Amino acid sequence: MTDSRERPDGPKAEADAVVLDAKGLRALAHPVRVQLVGLLRKYGPSTATRLAERLGVNSGTASYHLRQLGAAGFVQEDTERGNARERWWRSVHQRTWFNDPNLTDREPEAALAYLQSVAATYSLRTQQTLNELQTMPRAWRDNFDMSNWVLLLTPEETAALNQELRDVIARYRSDTPEAAASAPEGAERVGVITHVLPELDAPTASADPSGPQKATGTETS
Repeated sequence: MTDSRERPDGPKAEADAVVLDAKGLRALAHPVRVQLVGLLRKYGPSTATRLAERLGVNSGTASYHLRQLGAAGFVQEDTERGNARERWWRSVHQRTWFNDPNLTDREPEAALAYLQSVAATYSLRTQQTLNELQTMPRAWRDNFDMSNWVLLLTPEETAALNQELRDVIARYRSDTPEAAASAPEGAERVGVITHVLPELDAPTASADPSGPQKATGTETS
């Protein structure tokens, strides 16, 4: 999973998860770093050159940001693969939790930069899936979904909704090496991205009597 805002009581808190503190938040407050961590988590160890090709940046830029991530403890050298000419990197964690409201208050600029980077990464992932949709096996294409459910909730009800969603996700198999060993044939990596977006600029009473909307394959508004 690319970095997300989750609570430890949500999807299982594996031992290889990291909870962001001020130092970690500042280190990740850059879109290239968020993407680098995401690529290493998804594809495994790699070099700055290969990562740079995936991101469309030069290898010097990738190397610089990998060193910064290394200093912050998010990545480390993979000495088993590296040699005198090629430096390999691996992710230290597979999950990132950003769950301290006070941290957002203390580091507002870093928090905003981090969350904007995460949002951009999610948008990119969605676009990549759309680009591959026509060539995707029918069984997977039929289960692709983008939906927008418009609800009228209090903050307390929204918190309950968040917890219920986390509880549902927690019932399913996480993408970990341990789970892969016992996964059934045909199991593939599936990204489940949830957005709970307060729309405080909207009228308190909806003019549309149709209620919650759902669209499969097309985003509604």
